[in-house]
Amino acid sequence: MERKQNMKGHSFFPAFYSMPFSARICWALLSSLLLHWVIVEAKDLPQCKETEYYFEYTECDITGSRWRVAIPINEGSCSGLPDPVKGTECTFSCAVGEFLEMSTQQCTPCAAGTYSLGSGIWFDEWDDLPPGFTNLATYMDNGPGSDEIVSCDNSTWVPKGNYLESNRDDCTVSLIYAVHLKKQGSVSFSYQYVDNNVLFEFFIQNDQCQELDTSDQKWIKLTDHGEWATHTVNLKTGTNILYWRTTGILLGAKIVKPVLLKNIHIEGVAYTSECFPCKPGTFSKMPGSKSCEVCPRNTFSGKGASSCTQCNDNLLYAEEGSAGCTERPVCTIKDYFQVHTPCDKDGKTQIMYKWIEPKICRDDVQNAVKLPPSGEKKACPPCNPGFFNNDMATCTPCPPGTYSDGMTECKTCPAGTEPALGYEFKWWNVLPANMKTSCFNVGNTKCDGMNGWGVAGDHIHSGSGGSDNDYLILNLQVPGFKPPTSLTGASGNEVGRITFVFETICSVDCELYFMMDVNRKSTSVVESWEGTKEKQSYTHIMTKNASVSFTWAFQRTNQAQETRRFVNDIVKIYSITVSNVLDGVASSCHACALGPQQSGSSCVPCPPGNYIDKDSNQCKECPANTYLSVHQLSGKEACIPCGPGSRSNKDHSFCFSDCIFSHTSDNQTLLYDFSQLSPVGSIMNGPSFTSRGTKYYHFFNISLCGHEGKRKAVCTDNVTDMAVKDLQNESNEDTNIVETFICQSTIIPSDGRGFRTALSSQSISLADIFIGTTTDTTLDGITAKPDLFPDASKKIPDVHFFYRSPQATSSCDPGRTSVISLRCNPEKTYPGELTVPSKCPAGTCDGCAFNFMWESAEACPLCTEMDYHEIEGACRNGIQDTLYVWNEPKLCTKGVSLPEKKSSVCEAIDFWLKVGAGIGAFTAVLLISLTCYFWKKNKKLEYKYSRLVMTANKECELPAADSCAIMEGEDNEEDVVYSTKPSLLGKLKSIATKGNGDIFESLQLKSSRSHNI
Repeated sequence: MERKQNMKGHSFFPAFYSMPFSARICWALLSSLLLHWVIVEAKDLPQCKETEYYFEYTECDITGSRWRVAIPINEGSCSGLPDPVKGTECTFSCAVGEFLEMSTQQCTPCAAGTYSLGSGIWFDEWDDLPPGFTNLATYMDNGPGSDEIVSCDNSTWVPKGNYLESNRDDCTVSLIYAVHLKKQGSVSFSYQYVDNNVLFEFFIQNDQCQELDTSDQKWIKLTDHGEWATHTVNLKTGTNILYWRTTGILLGAKIVKPVLLKNIHIEGVAYTSECFPCKPGTFSKMPGSKSCEVCPRNTFSGKGASSCTQCNDNLLYAEEGSAGCTERPVCTIKDYFQVHTPCDKDGKTQIMYKWIEPKICRDDVQNAVKLPPSGEKKACPPCNPGFFNNDMATCTPCPPGTYSDGMTECKTCPAGTEPALGYEFKWWNVLPANMKTSCFNVGNTKCDGMNGWGVAGDHIHSGSGGSDNDYLILNLQVPGFKPPTSLTGASGNEVGRITFVFETICSVDCELYFMMDVNRKSTSVVESWEGTKEKQSYTHIMTKNASVSFTWAFQRTNQAQETRRFVNDIVKIYSITVSNVLDGVASSCHACALGPQQSGSSCVPCPPGNYIDKDSNQCKECPANTYLSVHQLSGKEACIPCGPGSRSNKDHSFCFSDCIFSHTSDNQTLLYDFSQLSPVGSIMNGPSFTSRGTKYYHFFNISLCGHEGKRKAVCTDNVTDMAVKDLQNESNEDTNIVETFICQSTIIPSDGRGFRTALSSQSISLADIFIGTTTDTTLDGITAKPDLFPDASKKIPDVHFFYRSPQATSSCDPGRTSVISLRCNPEKTYPGELTVPSKCPAGTCDGCAFNFMWESAEACPLCTEMDYHEIEGACRNGIQDTLYVWNEPKLCTKGVSLPEKKSSVCEAIDFWLKVGAGIGAFTAVLLISLTCYFWKKNKKLEYKYSRLVMTANKECELPAADSCAIMEGEDNEEDVVYSTKPSLLGKLKSIATKGNGDIFESLQLKSSRSHNI
């Protein structure tokens, strides 16, 4: 590679004019002495010839003037140099195709075989790193506490002939070039930047190492696979130091795809003093050329050629832009392929064998493989669904309003139905009209014009290309989507879907890319697969009605190859199905709604949220809390019930949580209100470190509920100065913005790699659809795993929010699932704490099922009357207070409030308690009094009785006491007969009437002796 600018002549004058004035005087005196010595010595030197010196301009002074001086090629070899003369103005430059002839100071056209950019510098050869370019590799951080020094000695920009390739590791590598401009200019370059795991910057510094204000152009935008983009930045007068800097972000085992750089053009240098020869493989046949042309195929040229030389076609060949001819190799089975001809009128197709073009091998030498005979006829496969073969050689699309399975003629859809429009390609005799194939290589043009894919009956497969690192392209154009008439106006997310069945057979690092371009703005990679993959299906859901170009790109290896060593590494696609395609064809019909007046009228659109009644073919609104399936339109079963804890929006297009949830258990109902948690919550866990020590975090944004079901969690890629500005000026489809219920980004902090700001990458959606809310651990095949988190009180159950992202990935065929478990924790005040399992710091243990725990006081149920109790205080001064306190521990929030303290009038002892106590005391006193009275009365009676007995003995001369005793064995024949005793009432009366008089009771003494007296 040559630098396209004469940079000779670091003369005395630039240094002289840069000195202070006083220093110039001293230097002038010294120079006069040296000049006297030189003159004396020069008497013996020969006179200088024109070939022994060259002219150079001095640095411009403050007036914008300069001088032309002669500088000897070999110092001290000759004398008599031409005197300095005044030069052209500093801003003077020649037009393209011309150079400044310094001897005459006039612009002169370049000769044939050379070219000139006028005031520009052009770098387009990258066999080696051109002079003036340098590499600087660094690694800014090794992680905390690491003493290991990460070596980046082998990290560099690598010349690849036609382009430069950046490093593939996670070192930071800068490609640096310094240029001094005499006037304002610009720099432009072509690049490929397809991997967002690489950070690609371009910035400019001045000679004081101060970065110029080009922040809006610093961060380079991604390109499509195989596409070269151009980036242009204006330059200021003076010194400009250009930096192309890449940094790989290796967060997994996957190697990043490098940035490719070529065609660096710098405009604004003062002049070009010579024309530059065309590089080998190019030529310029006319004088005054501004560029060189590439030699055609099978021709070659050397350096500075004005024409190309033809190779011996029989023995040699040359690719476009070759510097020489190459011997043709012997043909092998890798040098031909088979194709199927279109069906003839007999329904037959022929198998034809063709050489891969351009044919570079020889089949006329020993051991060469011959081309197999062509012409074998086979029965044609059926037409694809939606097409028919009406005794024609080709399949024709069915007319509007009709359908066909591809094997029968087209039929009109019955009344009350309409065609199910779409594409269904499963037979590959010819390439469909809306599909095309091509071949592309980033480093050469070998495969330009080749077919990248070939049809093979029941599948379509990748072709051979020109070399193993070619991109083999298959493209399908979809003009737009047209949902069924009955769904027109519905606000659901899905407008269509594409499904394809494929397999890859590889022996090295092949990769298949599935890409999508919406409205011809920017192609983005939807999914990719590396290595051999068994036959499988992949589905992508479209949510925007727009023109879409779907692209499949297959690369056998990403390493630069000049030959086809792995031509047997292929990808096969068996079928491609696209639903609801505008102007598509139909293989079947589906029900549609008819107008209310005539049962036989054409189909009419149903209002949003309405299904088609099978009996009347009329539109009916789905029941409350159901949503309408986009895959089934007729019958009440088209309305799918919402999951637990969710409700449908007004259009019945999806279900969402309004943040209100109730749970009944053991005859107790718990009511929750999660409205305070509806704003987007965030969690950043980590840090984690790559194998090279790069620090990064997993960042999650969560939109739990509310917002009428709108997905408010947003994640973006490349959070840089450029990205922030782009977010303000561009729509979502032009920037990598993920809007969903739960999204994840990988964050590299500003101190993690020495960046000025934190960087965000690998943003993905984890939750596109809300499934439901329940305390059960399983819902719709999704399982919550609370055992991954520390145990909590079982008094209040955890509430689980279930989500699903149905978009399939290479590692998660059914898509991703997410569960957010809400746990009541009064100690965690608003907003609480979001955590991921400690065993799975990325939120998932398998990459497909994500679990989160949100502990908060706001996750507790609403308080009810059962959550508090009352406490009565003592009666003081006739006032009694009643207090209300929460049950401990308090496991509720908001809801009912504690009643105010209640005060009431009270007495020391209650009235009835007093009455009871009084009656009891009176009764006790009365009983004690009566007891004492009758005891005393009894004593008196005993005394009187004893006196009476004594008196009777005296009057009746009763025998001695011992004669009155009853002897043993005798009967007691005397009975004491008492008179009738008065009742207690009578005794009381007598006491009351007689006062304290003696009371005597008469007694009859009955004795055997009395009868004898």
